Amino acid sequence: MENIALIESFSEFKDDKSIDRVTLMSILEETFRSALKKKYGSDDNFDIIVNPDKGDLEIWRNRVVVDDGEVEDENQEIALTAARKIEPDFEVGEDVSEEVKLIDLGRRAILALRQNLIAKIHEYDNTNLYKQFKELEGEIYTAEVHHIRHRAVILLDDDGNEVILPKDKQIPSDFFRKGENVRGVIESVELKGSKPSIIMSRTAPLFLEKLFEQEIPEVFDGLITIKNVVRVPGDKAKVAVDSYDDRIDPVGACVGVKGSRIHGIVRELGNENIDVINYTNNLQLYITRALSPARVTSVKINEETKRAEVMLKPLRV
Repeated sequence: MENIALIESFSEFKDDKSIDRVTLMSILEETFRSALKKKYGSDDNFDIIVNPDKGDLEIWRNRVVVDDGEVEDENQEIALTAARKIEPDFEVGEDVSEEVKLIDLGRRAILALRQNLIAKIHEYDNTNLYKQFKELEGEIYTAEVHHIRHRAVILLDDDGNEVILPKDKQIPSDFFRKGENVRGVIESVELKGSKPSIIMSRTAPLFLEKLFEQEIPEVFDGLITIKNVVRVPGDKAKVAVDSYDDRIDPVGACVGVKGSRIHGIVRELGNENIDVINYTNNLQLYITRALSPARVTSVKINEETKRAEVMLKPLRV
């Protein structure tokens, strides 16, 4: 009964965490082998049989029969008299398989077993979560506001995973309410202790780039390439675009008629003023376009320091 109760409670835990059967078997066996090592000094001569369908588990200890008084290792060997209590026709040199009941390990060991099982499940779950979100780094993600702290907003996704949106990665005009859906880019995923820390950003230039991918089909399809993005989050941004197809006007395609295509992105970013410019390899021309609508009179480029000295035409008062 002890065996069945432990497996049943573990199976419930497994269902909650969606752990596949092979992993369940592996975690169970590893945990039980650890307990056997602790009690008997070695687990080499034990067979563990787990049957998840029936919800039971068997542990068998294999020992060799030796003459009475000649047992040197109680874990590996069994005296002839003791062996014949199990089966009356055993002889010296034969192998004896005897079932070990969980109760034989002791109550404290059973308690420790359950704690170890749960700890290993958490560890497995967190490792999987880390891998899952590590693959999503740099991608747009949506999660719901769970609670608002002074330094961060804590979000929960559809699976109940916690995503952190720190204050310094929020657009200054951002205002969130509990239950509201928030979009951002997964900026970093780190394992802190055993739990993954998932950080979202709405201020990263990559968020704007990914919004272009989502909202503008030509960018998504690769017909238009985003060459560079710079932002003052919530205030202004410059996006340099290019196309290998001469028939496409990359700026026009991104902005849309009367700004129709870019309007949704502007709204998402708290009315950030987004200038889309044509990319060029000509540095002087590129700088001139980037500084538009300011009128540039001269550009001096220092290749060594990677800096440019720019003269602007004074504004008429």
